[in-house]
Amino acid sequence: MSTPGRGPATAGTSTGIRLHAPAPGWSVDADVVVVGSGVAGLTAALRCAAAGRRTVVVTKARLDDGSTRWAQGGIAAALGDGDTPEQHLDDTLVAGAGLCDEAAVRLLVTEGPDAVRRLIAEGAVFDTSAETGEIELTREGGHHRRRIAHAGGDATGAEISRALVEAVQAAGIETVENALVLDLLLDARGRTAGVTLHVMGEGQHDGVGAVHAPAVILATGGMGQVFSATTNPSVSTGDGVALALRAGAEVSDLEFVQFHPTVLFLGADAEGQQPLVSEAVRGEGAYLVDADGVRFMTGQHELAELAPRDIVAKGIMRRMQEQGTEHMYLDARHFGARMWEQRFPTILAACRSHGIDPVTEPIPVAPAAHYASGGVRTDLHGRTTVPGLYACGEVACTGVHGANRLASNSLLEGLVFAERIADEIIGNPPAGNGPGIPVPATGPLQPAEARYEIQRIMTDGAGVLRSAASLATAAAALEALYATALTELETRGKTAVPGTETWEATNLLCVARVLVAAAQRRAETRGCHWREDHPDRDDAAWRRHLVVRLSATERRALVVTSTDSADFPPVQIPLSTDSLER
Repeated sequence: MSTPGRGPATAGTSTGIRLHAPAPGWSVDADVVVVGSGVAGLTAALRCAAAGRRTVVVTKARLDDGSTRWAQGGIAAALGDGDTPEQHLDDTLVAGAGLCDEAAVRLLVTEGPDAVRRLIAEGAVFDTSAETGEIELTREGGHHRRRIAHAGGDATGAEISRALVEAVQAAGIETVENALVLDLLLDARGRTAGVTLHVMGEGQHDGVGAVHAPAVILATGGMGQVFSATTNPSVSTGDGVALALRAGAEVSDLEFVQFHPTVLFLGADAEGQQPLVSEAVRGEGAYLVDADGVRFMTGQHELAELAPRDIVAKGIMRRMQEQGTEHMYLDARHFGARMWEQRFPTILAACRSHGIDPVTEPIPVAPAAHYASGGVRTDLHGRTTVPGLYACGEVACTGVHGANRLASNSLLEGLVFAERIADEIIGNPPAGNGPGIPVPATGPLQPAEARYEIQRIMTDGAGVLRSAASLATAAAALEALYATALTELETRGKTAVPGTETWEATNLLCVARVLVAAAQRRAETRGCHWREDHPDRDDAAWRRHLVVRLSATERRALVVTSTDSADFPPVQIPLSTDSLER
């Protein structure tokens, strides 16, 4: 259930909830613990370590196994001749459909170019022109200029990950791999004191342990695994958002899940991570067509196939509905074999591995869950409403993306805000220095098999197309899963056996409940939130943000509040005398 409220509350008070888990059997002390090893996490770690802060990186798989390495298209920044941060800002604001925080966007686009140059200095190698030696730039949806830097043709994320992982290893930063973060440790005054985590497999540490630190940076990536089909890797189970909610933090705009319009269609029953066909393919001139070869995006938007992603995804879905089909096609046969092999080798190989040759035939595509525009609410320095807890990258909601992320702004956001978080920690170290106070586990664990039920519920009720009826059905089904487990715990003292699969299923249920509650409240269509029963954008009623937190009392109800305007609400940090008003 959700409980209405009036405006964002001052959070930071623990909900008293944590995951059922064994007591930590080992511990590590640090100044900063970074949870996640994508562009955001490793950038923050390198900067903190360079300033002499003892930094520990915790990552769920291997250092190079997060969402960053899967990014094909590139990183957006005003690096080209004639392009300016102001033009980049304008494109971002348009894509965000009236809900971007302009101060955050302006910071992103002005600090972005130099941040990319520092990334290059760190060792990242981007594709350059053979004639000029300058970085080659391409276009993607929503961009009016070529401003997307790419590497290895369509392997930008892999190159960025390689460079940052090598830099972290060269710097000797301590890392804990194959570790699922469980919960935030808080001291007696409610300030961050570290995290508990479970290490899966071999290594220096094993089982449940703790990293004690007054500063925790969440860079855990997305939550795409809440849906049956997604471009996200299997580790993207919303762990950071769920941890933050249990710790008392606020999340915002979680209803805005971007569905990438061109994901390789592998069948209606395909589940798990699906191959992405980068927007850069359309940026280089590929067309979206139906089975008859008709370009259906022409006339729907001035940029046609390069319209913002929400518009293209809706265009594909409408055509599918009109024709009663399960997918559309992306036609890039006119590229020829040489361009496919040189510019898009990763996509070419993925298609061919599934029996499709884009050199000679159109690629079947359909939208799939891709990116969470919302997340843990932060200020311009990445601070959350829990003192000492920071967030950056996809897990965070900085206000940059609004109702729909502009293509290739995600890597840039992770880069820029990670640097800002590190500078904040270095310049204003968190005051927390006490030991973490154990909190009794009061929330039930979901059985491992609940993961697939949650994915089915979310795909059916809260996917690309939503309505009051579909969302109500989803909310009831999710609540039933939660209530059944809670009753079992409260009446019989039983819960699912603690372990990686049950912790992940519990985190997925947490973020699914929040997403559906926010989507039910937002009775309009805006950005990547599409309500069939409210097909129009309603600025008078809904040009504002939804903020959600967990209640510490009402059987762990969700408290959903609305801001009074489109301005991103200030982050109020308890126990802090220098809270930044945005």
